[in-house]
Amino acid sequence: MIDYKAKKRNKIRRKILFTFSVVLFVFFFLSIVTLHTAMRFISANERYEIPVRQSRFQRINLVSIGLMGTMFVVTIIATYILSNSITRPIEKLGEFALGIGKGDFNPNNFTFKEAELEDLNKALNKSVIQLAAYDNEQKMFFQNASHELRTPLMSIKVYAEGISFGLMEPKAASDTILAETDRLSELVNDLLYIAQLDNITTTYTKADVVLTKIIRDSAIRQRAVADKKQISFIFDFNAEEITFFCVPELIERAVGNLISNALRYAKSKITLSCYKYPESTVIRVADDGDGIDPDILPHIFERFCKGKGGNTGIGLSIVKTITEQSGGSIKAENQSEGGALFTMTLNN
Repeated sequence: MIDYKAKKRNKIRRKILFTFSVVLFVFFFLSIVTLHTAMRFISANERYEIPVRQSRFQRINLVSIGLMGTMFVVTIIATYILSNSITRPIEKLGEFALGIGKGDFNPNNFTFKEAELEDLNKALNKSVIQLAAYDNEQKMFFQNASHELRTPLMSIKVYAEGISFGLMEPKAASDTILAETDRLSELVNDLLYIAQLDNITTTYTKADVVLTKIIRDSAIRQRAVADKKQISFIFDFNAEEITFFCVPELIERAVGNLISNALRYAKSKITLSCYKYPESTVIRVADDGDGIDPDILPHIFERFCKGKGGNTGIGLSIVKTITEQSGGSIKAENQSEGGALFTMTLNN
């Protein structure tokens, strides 16, 4: 089987050798021809006998041929050394790249004198570190996802078997199965959504949107849940129409997730704020609940991190991903008067 990679490397080396050899050979050849012509011209104007002149030309020809041969050999050697200095680092980086493709995410310790090769090597090492972090994150994600999916599935199976064998009251068991099915459906939807966010090939269309309208509409869509829990929405905007250039569906999802999260913990009210500043636009969602557990607070935006009463543990991580993809940041904190406060800062 032909090693295509090696064949390409040899081809590059041969091209360098051939090109340099031909160019320098032509240069030396023309130089010697020029020297020879000049000597003939000088000799023709000098008073030498023909035999003496011929002998002199022969010596010049021999010296020229020897000089050309010597320079050609030196050129071949110098070109070979030069070609190796170019192709060998490329071979090392090529082998390193192949290792990355096979899942080896350990940075190399190569050093190169050439600035371009050193910059390329640093870029590859940086990519390896990022890929290693992404790979570890994905492994943890799938482990947690499998665990979260298994829990409602086991509950559904247990209650279904209870009904089948007559061990449980059908109505109560059915209610539990429906609740677990809803939870499972929400979890799957969240997993699919975050997978879409993580997909680097996914493209979105940005547009100027009215953030205040998005916030009001998101609250209206969850009004039924709020009314059932007797929770009121308070709107606090420094302008009725605050616009922002972004992906509308992503911002709608982020705001909706923040409101949904606040509804789980609020006691009587949720305050929705939106302020426009010269350099940023800020959205705040505050509730009057018991606040965030201090042990959970540093990890609140991590995937599958759930506080007491949490649902899937993915909603806030989606908010964080959307905010960062929109060029902003998100912060969670406990208010001095009680309750949690989430601040989304979007750079204008």
